[in-house]
Amino acid sequence: MQEELISIGELAARTRLSLKALRLYGDRGLLPPAEVDPRTGFRRYGLAQVERARRIALLRATGMPLALIATVLDSRDAEPAALLAAYWREQESAHLARRDAVGYAREVLTGRNPTMDEIAEREVAEQKVLFTRRHVTAADLPDFLASSTELLLTHLRETGACLSGPIFAVYDGLVSEDSDGPVELCAPTQNAVEPTPQIGIRIEPAHREAYLTRTKNQAGFAAMAAAHDALGTWLTEHGHTRSAANREIYYPNWPTAAPDDHVADIAIPFT
Repeated sequence: MQEELISIGELAARTRLSLKALRLYGDRGLLPPAEVDPRTGFRRYGLAQVERARRIALLRATGMPLALIATVLDSRDAEPAALLAAYWREQESAHLARRDAVGYAREVLTGRNPTMDEIAEREVAEQKVLFTRRHVTAADLPDFLASSTELLLTHLRETGACLSGPIFAVYDGLVSEDSDGPVELCAPTQNAVEPTPQIGIRIEPAHREAYLTRTKNQAGFAAMAAAHDALGTWLTEHGHTRSAANREIYYPNWPTAAPDDHVADIAIPFT
């Protein structure tokens, strides 16, 4: 027996989703129509898709991005609930980080120019680094960092080379929701390695830098942005001159770290 199909209008009525949302979900492959009239473009849906649309709406209400919703709905058994729980843990962590950033911004707006935690100084030796570079916004940044890390580590493995220090990102411009600043991800190595079309090699000069340590709880985008600002303010107040771009150093325990574990540093080279 042929499955009963309903119009996009009826699907909208049953789910309370707008026609615009249903078309968007269809175009993204999240809720493709069961049938599209080749002449008129009229979309029809199976009755089982009513439940899928309902679940999409529920997950969107949590703020979950469409790409992750597709992964959640297409997984099996207990995995959808586990993915939702993992997503929400990330959101709660990000909320805590934004709260700290709001506190810092409030202090700045009242003219108190706070410093976040204890800013320290250190000497960094010259090092050779593999690097890859891209312009990214805040929304693009996590994917760029993850994919570029895999790219650099794969090249090191394939050439028999090893890391000689933690991976770090150099921010040559401001990265925000509105600004697509250039970011360079770097992997230090002491081994002989050849460049590729995607990967360059350069020498990172020795320098002195001011830095702040960050725990996993403090590593959300908003909190990291506030720390960058605090370091810049500290340099100005101490009469130092920035000698290179801001950077973030990521330690290898990041994926498994507890909330209060040290996972990253934010640093600014200066003279």
